[in-house]
Amino acid sequence: MKLTRISLWSVPLTSHETYYMADGKTCDVTSSIIVRLDTDTGPSGWGEVCPIPHYLPAYANGVAPAIEEMCTVLLGADPVGPEAVMERLNAHLQGHQYAKSALDTALWDITGQVAGLPLYALLGGRHAADMPLYHSITCIAPDDMARMARDAFDDGMRQFQVKLGADDNWQADVARLSLVREAVGAGPLVYGDWNCGADALTATRVGRAVAHLDVMLEQPCRTIEECAHVRAACGLPMKLDENAHDMASLLNGHKAGCMDATALKLSKIGGLSAMRACRDLCLSLGTQMCIEDTWGSDITTAALLHLAAATPQRGLMNTCDLNHYVGPRLAPDTPVRNRGRIAPPEGAGLGIRVDAEALGAPNMIFD
Repeated sequence: MKLTRISLWSVPLTSHETYYMADGKTCDVTSSIIVRLDTDTGPSGWGEVCPIPHYLPAYANGVAPAIEEMCTVLLGADPVGPEAVMERLNAHLQGHQYAKSALDTALWDITGQVAGLPLYALLGGRHAADMPLYHSITCIAPDDMARMARDAFDDGMRQFQVKLGADDNWQADVARLSLVREAVGAGPLVYGDWNCGADALTATRVGRAVAHLDVMLEQPCRTIEECAHVRAACGLPMKLDENAHDMASLLNGHKAGCMDATALKLSKIGGLSAMRACRDLCLSLGTQMCIEDTWGSDITTAALLHLAAATPQRGLMNTCDLNHYVGPRLAPDTPVRNRGRIAPPEGAGLGIRVDAEALGAPNMIFD
């Protein structure tokens, strides 16, 4: 079997509700790059990457040039065994993990189809019938965020990410965490996320003001050292996100004592192959994991669900149904949330049917 063609589409994904985050970051309409790898014997694999502007070192318009550079390695290669292909791609082009993540997902999709197995069977076996989700709440007025939390709670959600810092008002952030905590009652997991947008002093003031509550903080500052300072100053557990992007950074976060939990994201780490290695490291470190991605629709969601299902429950804090937050749907048979939980697809490979007709003609083809 050989790879014979690489097709790319650029699809605008529209958030059902604009997401406001700290430091001026927003998520409204974003470009998702869809990748299809075709083979000479029939199977095709799908991948997706959707960078959020100003969020991480990733650029939607940079995906096509990076893939074009990697064509000399990809075209003609045997796609079965993604880790071997990715090793050659990493040797050919350093960095550009976001572009590689879509390719890696597509390679895994083909490999699963050839094996006749869903990806979770190849990534460690299925550990649970379904997995817990978190619900992300945009950073708006505290009362409105509490209402959103109550609505999601009534729909069965039990984990809540509270975006902070959009208005540069630390007292409003205290109110956001306090009111959401009150709205969902005792028991559910609540954590406040600055997306690196706070300085250590501001995050510490917020942390100390809510230290009596059962809440967690997520990535308040830009560096692991600053996050560790906040963790020590307020005593609340902490989740790392932007600073956790490879095995070395995971080890640094663990050593600094500020990584009670971490977000493993496909496009940040470079795809399922690298994510699986990071997952196994986190299991060894005793770190709880959110298995997700920066943004995306059905293809990315399907890939996440397979890896989450293949992760021992002792290490899985939650996963994310990105397809819940955006439109259009690219593969309508991709699973959706049910009472705060979600199951992986059951078919071979990614196990979803991408609506290629709805995508239209590719924006770019390499063959």
